[in-house]
Amino acid sequence: MFKPIAIDGAFGEGGGQILRTSLALSLVTGRPLRIQRIRAGRPRPGLRKQHLAAVKAAAAVGRASVSGASLGSCELEFHPGGCYPGDYQFDVGSAGSCGLVLQTVLPALITAVRPSRLLLSGGTHNPFAPPFHFLAKVLLPLLNRMGPQVRAELLQWGFYPAGGGRMAVDITPAPRLEPVDLTARGNLIRGHVRAFVAGLPRHIAERECRTVGSAAGGRFETEVVELPAAAGPGNVVMAEVESANVSELFSAFGRRGVAAEAVARELADQVHAYLEADAPVGPYLADQLLIPFGLAGKGVYRTLPPTRHTDTNAAVVQQFLEVTLSLRQVAEKIWEIEAG
Repeated sequence: MFKPIAIDGAFGEGGGQILRTSLALSLVTGRPLRIQRIRAGRPRPGLRKQHLAAVKAAAAVGRASVSGASLGSCELEFHPGGCYPGDYQFDVGSAGSCGLVLQTVLPALITAVRPSRLLLSGGTHNPFAPPFHFLAKVLLPLLNRMGPQVRAELLQWGFYPAGGGRMAVDITPAPRLEPVDLTARGNLIRGHVRAFVAGLPRHIAERECRTVGSAAGGRFETEVVELPAAAGPGNVVMAEVESANVSELFSAFGRRGVAAEAVARELADQVHAYLEADAPVGPYLADQLLIPFGLAGKGVYRTLPPTRHTDTNAAVVQQFLEVTLSLRQVAEKIWEIEAG
């Protein structure tokens, strides 16, 4: 019987990603987990609704025995009984992120022995997690290049704070993940900005598109999309940057009291920083790739200066896997992350 790996939830940035990464890699490796001081770096520490949903999803996939799985709990012990692919339905509740729950079980299911299908309900587009479109257009295509085949379908939008969204994910696993090299972005093929509104005036999205389009110097196509009012209220503006070797997607969310132009400038600043650095991988994707690159055991990508979130996640991955994740600066605004 393996001794549980002890994780300090207050380490580094002290957020929920420590919990999700630990659960994901406990499922992959079969190693039991004991985590203390969960989310100690947050104003409301302990398990919140979406974190508890991630624990329950991991427990279902791993047929695990769990103690401490309750709202507000700051300690958790998790003993997986294996990895059991199949058909699952996970309800996050309210606007808790479906994508973050998916993060927790996806690493085990992409290397499982049989396909799986997941139906997740909750939030699909909120400002505290990568939106569905980031998963579908950026992360999953890269995973597919590594061997598994994962397809996600948005069934119903779920904005913060109402939630009510639904997404389906079909997973065809691979016995192992193949390493990839993401050291060059390649030529820019296309830039596309879409502003979505649901249950809000169309002019909000129009103003966002004008502002981002102006900041981008006319290099990006712009599009206004009006969703059914029942999906809202909600507003998000997203910029997809398609290059020869990789696609990236950035987003900014409308909120009460913040002008549409200010929201658009937030997005434009993200895109500008990405394009100026000439690195293929943006800061959020850099964090998301740590687990699959760790599982592949080899691979390299270049990104913007890593966040504290990325540094913390890299340290957690190395506690579970026999892999070294090296982070080093290679140019003024470019860092290289290598698994080996």
